[in-house]
Amino acid sequence: MMHEKEKTSPENEQIESHRLKYVKLGYHYLLSNALYLTVTITLFCLLILTHPSTFSSQEMFLLSISMGFLAAIYSTRRPRRNVYLLNFACFKPGKDTMVGKEHCKELFLQLCNDSEFFTPESLGFLKKILERSGLGERTYGSTALMQIPIIKTMKEARNETEAVMFGAIDEVLGKTGVKPGDIGILVVNSSLFNPSPSLAATIVNHYKLRQSVVTYNLGGMGCSAGIISIDLAKQLLQVHGDSYALVVSTENISNNWYKGNNRAMLVTNCLFRVGGAAVLLSNRSSDRCHSKYELVRTLRTHTGADDRSHSCVYQQEDETNEVGVLLSKDLMVVAGEALKANITALGPSVLPVSEQLLFLATLFLRKALKTKIVKPYVPNFKLAFEHFCIHAGGRSVLDELEKSLGLLPRQMEPSRMTLYRFGNTSSSSVWYEMAYLEAKGRMKKRDRVWQIGFGSGFKCNSCVWRALKQIDATVEMNPWMDEIDEYPVEVPLK
Repeated sequence: MMHEKEKTSPENEQIESHRLKYVKLGYHYLLSNALYLTVTITLFCLLILTHPSTFSSQEMFLLSISMGFLAAIYSTRRPRRNVYLLNFACFKPGKDTMVGKEHCKELFLQLCNDSEFFTPESLGFLKKILERSGLGERTYGSTALMQIPIIKTMKEARNETEAVMFGAIDEVLGKTGVKPGDIGILVVNSSLFNPSPSLAATIVNHYKLRQSVVTYNLGGMGCSAGIISIDLAKQLLQVHGDSYALVVSTENISNNWYKGNNRAMLVTNCLFRVGGAAVLLSNRSSDRCHSKYELVRTLRTHTGADDRSHSCVYQQEDETNEVGVLLSKDLMVVAGEALKANITALGPSVLPVSEQLLFLATLFLRKALKTKIVKPYVPNFKLAFEHFCIHAGGRSVLDELEKSLGLLPRQMEPSRMTLYRFGNTSSSSVWYEMAYLEAKGRMKKRDRVWQIGFGSGFKCNSCVWRALKQIDATVEMNPWMDEIDEYPVEVPLK
C-alpha cells in the first residue's frame, strides 16, 4: 500500500496544486467583485420581494437620497473626459551614429591621450562602468561627440535635438493622419537642454501650428518627465474639449558631456544615448475606435522635501569648474523610498481587493505583535498588470526594481532589452519599451501596462494604460520591427 501511495503521490500533488491555483483565483475574483455582487443582489431583492407602493414616503425619500449620494460619488470618481492614445513613435537614428562600448573606449582613450579631458584613472573607471552598464554595441551617440576634438556648441545641440523631435513627430503624424493644424496642446520635456526660444516654440515654428495652441516646455525634471508630461496633457485635455495633445520627450547629450574627472559625475557619460519619443493623445470619443490605449491612471510622487532626495541627482560644477550631473551614493536608497511611496498610493486603485486585504492583514499583525517575525507583504502587482515598462536608467536600477517588485525575467525583458539596444534615452525610454512589447506581439486587448519613471528632485511617477485592441505586430512600425527576432539576448554579467 505504501509503495502504491508513493507511486501516485506526484499525481495527487499535481491535482492538489491545480486545485489550490483555482481556489486562489476564485478568491481574487470574488473579493475584487464583491461590491458589484452585493449591490446587484440587494437591488434584485428589493425589486423582487417588495413593491414601491409598500415603501412609506419617508423610506422613499431616504432611498432617493442614498441613490443620489451614490450616483454623485460615482460621477466624481469618473474622469470628465477619457484620454486616448492614438499612437506613438520612437526616434531611431541613422547607422552612422551607432556606437558600441568598444567605440566609446577608443574615444575615451583618445581624449585621455590628448590630455584634453580624462586622467588615466578616470579612463579605467569609465571602462569599468561601460562593462557593467548593461548597454550593447548598437546604441546611438551624438555626431558632435564622436569626433576628436568633440564639438560642444549650441548649434550642434540644437541640431541633435531637432533631428530627434522632428523625426519622432513626423512619424506619429504619419501613423495617425492627424494634421499639425489640428493639434491644440503641445507639451515638450527636455531636462538639461532648454534654449531660447524654447523647444516647444521650435516645434510650433517648424510645423506652423495654429496661434491658439497651448504649449508647455518642461525642464530640469529628469528622466521621469515623460510621465509628468502625460499627466499634464491629461489635465489639459480635461479642460480643452475636442482636442489633440502632442507630447514630445527627449534629452540632449551633446550639450551635457562632462569633461572632468569626478567619478560621481562621469557615470552619465557612459549611460546616456540619443533618443526621443512623440505621443499623440485625444479626448474625442470618436477617436476611441482608432486608438491603441486608454489612459487609466497617472500618479506623481515627489520626495524633494527631503534634502538627501533633492540632492541625489544634482547638476553642478566640479573642483575645476566643469559642469556635470552628480549621482550620489544615496541614489538607490532614495529611489527605493520614492518607489515605495508611489506604489503605496497607487496600489488601492489598481490592486485586487484580495491583495489589499493581505497587505493590511500583514501590516496589522506586525503592528499588533510588535515583531519582525511576520515579514512585510509585498503586493503581487502581477495581478494588476500584464506588462511593465520601467525606466531603463541602468542595470543596477533594473536589478533593484526586479527584486523589489518580485517581477519575472520576462516582465523585465522590455526594460533590459531597451537599455541594451538603445541605452538610457532618459524620459523616452518607457516608450521604447512599449514599442518592444508591440513588436513582440504581446499586447492583447484589455492588457494593462504600468510605466514607471524616476528622475531628479527626487520623483517617482506612474502611468497606467489599458490596451483597446490587440496590437498586430505584422503591421506595426517602430524601431524594433526589422530586428525584433534577435531579442531577447543574454546580457553578460561583468
